[in-house]
Amino acid sequence: MTNQPLHSEISGPQGAPVILLLNSFGATGEMWKPQLELLQAHYRTITFDARGHGRSPTPPAPYSFADLVADAIGVLDHHGVEKAHVMGLSMGGMTALGMGIHAPDRVEKIICCAARADAPPPFVQNWVDRLAVLESDGVEGVWNGTVDKWLSDDTRSTHPDREQALRDGFLSTSDEGYRGGAAALKGLDYLKDLDKITCPTLFIAGENDVAAAPDTMRAMAAACPGSEFTQVAGARHVLNFDRPDGFYLSIASFLKLDVE
Repeated sequence: MTNQPLHSEISGPQGAPVILLLNSFGATGEMWKPQLELLQAHYRTITFDARGHGRSPTPPAPYSFADLVADAIGVLDHHGVEKAHVMGLSMGGMTALGMGIHAPDRVEKIICCAARADAPPPFVQNWVDRLAVLESDGVEGVWNGTVDKWLSDDTRSTHPDREQALRDGFLSTSDEGYRGGAAALKGLDYLKDLDKITCPTLFIAGENDVAAAPDTMRAMAAACPGSEFTQVAGARHVLNFDRPDGFYLSIASFLKLDVE
């Protein structure tokens, strides 16, 4: 974990099982707000801002997934939690997989959303290109090239508040935090180790996600013994914001949540 504690929040009923929620690259713990009330009917929730994001400190770049996994475990330690369900999206989903591979004794179940497990050349080039935008136009310039991949056109037009909330989180990412996170993503190398994950695992893809396509995530599920795969109809990358109702239904059975 970083020398300073990461910004985290814990809420929900005392004594309930714990679920740790891991944010996407360029987002904060606030990205889970659409799900918190529903989750807290059954779980004690922990959200936090990843290093370099939101209200957390920004160590010098580069970062690695070993750093991000250690940070997540540090947050559990900070709150006195030995073992938790872990749900993450994009970079957060990748970090959840790292916890399942390298810290299996800390994880009850994993929900890996809108993520991939390796870094082929086109994926690496994407981050090289985004870093060039960061240097020329700042974090806001990167956001302008990202939002249409995160949210579908109809969500942007009918729920501008959702876009604004994600934009606010994105712009709270420091330049150095963005450089650090991009370095971690360029070094992503978990695909070969997915067969080491032994806890129940659910992979969720957005039907229209180009960053972590359904076929990519289906192959990840196939490499992870006993795991499940589903997709959220009509969703782009940040599927819990883009299609919150469909997302909730996709996790309800796995987490034993209420479905009306």
